[in-house]
Amino acid sequence: MADWVKVAGSLSAISAGSRTTVWGVNSASAIYHCTNYDGSPWINVPGALVDIGAASDGTVWGVNGGNQIYRYTGDQSTTNWVGINGSLVRIDAGSRTNVWGVDSASSIYRYTNHDANPWIKIPGALSDIGAAADGTVWGVNAGNQVYRYTGDQDPTDPWASVNGSLKRIAVGSRTNVWGVDPAGKIYKYTNNDASGTNPWINVPGTATDIAAGADGTAWHINTAGEIYRYTGDQPS
Repeated sequence: MADWVKVAGSLSAISAGSRTTVWGVNSASAIYHCTNYDGSPWINVPGALVDIGAASDGTVWGVNGGNQIYRYTGDQSTTNWVGINGSLVRIDAGSRTNVWGVDSASSIYRYTNHDANPWIKIPGALSDIGAAADGTVWGVNAGNQVYRYTGDQDPTDPWASVNGSLKRIAVGSRTNVWGVDPAGKIYKYTNNDASGTNPWINVPGTATDIAAGADGTAWHINTAGEIYRYTGDQPS
């Protein structure tokens, strides 16, 4: 695959805030942080998570198998993770102040930036969500329908439907949105909702999870847990 370079390791979920902020978890819930050195690409970080969200400013959040929520504090103290009230199954962080998640009932939550009362419920129902540093948020529901958040523009109708069928979505910025369809095909947003019947460009490869950074970075993992970094925007 000329568009992707394989990186050693095995992960079940991955998130990228930028080229230098990439985190993942494996099938045993072990947590890894990318070293930015392909010769020895991953450092194990103590803890156990099943999903993780990494932002370009270094912010990292995760959820464990019991739907408990954690924020990474290992860059500030000897405690790697601090528990945050709530219950989520998927989480993503675009920045310290733009953290979103969905719970087991597909309810949508946005972080209030106040740990004592951490979550505000947003109308709608999603099964996966992606949040970017610039405030962009996208999601997909259980029927693989795709939505972009518009609640900062029209609170009465917070989600705009976008053509396509995706089961996973990742958002690095307004112009760096990636998804995976139910068959595992990989798509990149064209930045044009009206580009024919499908505003998505198919990118070679198959994936189970996808990651997109604010600087254009993209990673994916496949059914075998193999890890790939996008290089399709670089000279071949």
